[in-house]
Amino acid sequence: MSFPSIEDQLKAIKRGTVEVLPEDELIKKLKRSAEKNEPLNIKMGFDPTAPDIHLGHTVGIRKLRQFQDLGHKVTVIIGDYTATVGDPTDKKVTRPRLSHEDVIKNAETYKTQILKILKEDQTEFRYNGEWFSEMSFNDVMGMAATCTVAQMLERNDFSNRYKSGQPISLHEFFYPLMQGYDSVMIDADLEMGATEQKFNLVMGRQLQEFHDKEKQCILTMPVLEGIDGVQRMSKSIGNYIGIDESPREIFGKTMRIPDELIYRYYELVTDATLDELPELKAFAEKDPRNAKRALARRIVDMYHEEGNGKAAEEEFDRIFIKKDVPDDVPEFSIPSESMRMIDFIHEVGFAQSKGEARRLIKGGGVKYNDEKFTDEEGDVTFVKDAILKVGKKKFLKTV
Repeated sequence: MSFPSIEDQLKAIKRGTVEVLPEDELIKKLKRSAEKNEPLNIKMGFDPTAPDIHLGHTVGIRKLRQFQDLGHKVTVIIGDYTATVGDPTDKKVTRPRLSHEDVIKNAETYKTQILKILKEDQTEFRYNGEWFSEMSFNDVMGMAATCTVAQMLERNDFSNRYKSGQPISLHEFFYPLMQGYDSVMIDADLEMGATEQKFNLVMGRQLQEFHDKEKQCILTMPVLEGIDGVQRMSKSIGNYIGIDESPREIFGKTMRIPDELIYRYYELVTDATLDELPELKAFAEKDPRNAKRALARRIVDMYHEEGNGKAAEEEFDRIFIKKDVPDDVPEFSIPSESMRMIDFIHEVGFAQSKGEARRLIKGGGVKYNDEKFTDEEGDVTFVKDAILKVGKKKFLKTV
């Protein structure tokens, strides 16, 4: 195996990153890797607190892929035990604990989705339950003895909660220790994480040193804003783009991101090369409308078969520009000749409550059989093969 030059590797590694710490140690590791013809072991952990991966997660995963393209090995830690603790990073209150059964269920889809980006032959998956499930109480106390309460309270989230009188559960202190111990167990050369993970990443260096192992380097990645352009991408907030979503959903959501984020998405979540990025930056600044369309097509094709991006764009234009109906409208079997419209909208899942259904009607967002429905308490008389449209994106055919 031959590795690119150290200069070229550093250029690729630093793409879209916030910090590389300590850079001089990473250079030494890269030189030794090339001299011995041995890949570095690049670590990143994922707690499967939800079953799906969105583009925010892929910021780090794409960086892992870049390491693989440089010839290095990736170890993905599936945090089946850390997830039951819950990462306290950037949290103002104690997170509810998940059961191990829920975590394992969520993890089932993680490998499949992650391998849409990573090379399987250069990826090793490890569950940190491998070592934590075997620990004795004495082992746990030994791990706890490697860090002081004062160190833990240096974390902004813990410090702020302590000063404001917000409770901090003792088990939360174990999270950074557990993440750090993962690095000990797999001999990580470098660990990646989002910027707010820095304390946990440094803990890995501290624990490796305690166990007389070479300390890992740290690479921090930016947090990706969601399609609202304000808050970090999150499924709970609803501003996310899931990589397992349909081409139509991915394309439509991408078209909703603010213009100022177009280049940021190109840089952080696409497979664009370093040579392409300057041209894409200029494209986004000069012609944001078409740059966003190209971005949406590209993201769709990355997670679906090539050509799906173009098809999704054509469908998007039919629905939102030509005001047509999409091709694959779900069908609803008519239960009776008529029913209250608010009940109908709620039953088919187009509104989370009947109150929301009423507000949608009042706001003029409901059409049936190509006519706007305005009676908030009125009944809808069903018509065979007629289309219900709620808002701009929700369609249903009554059959």
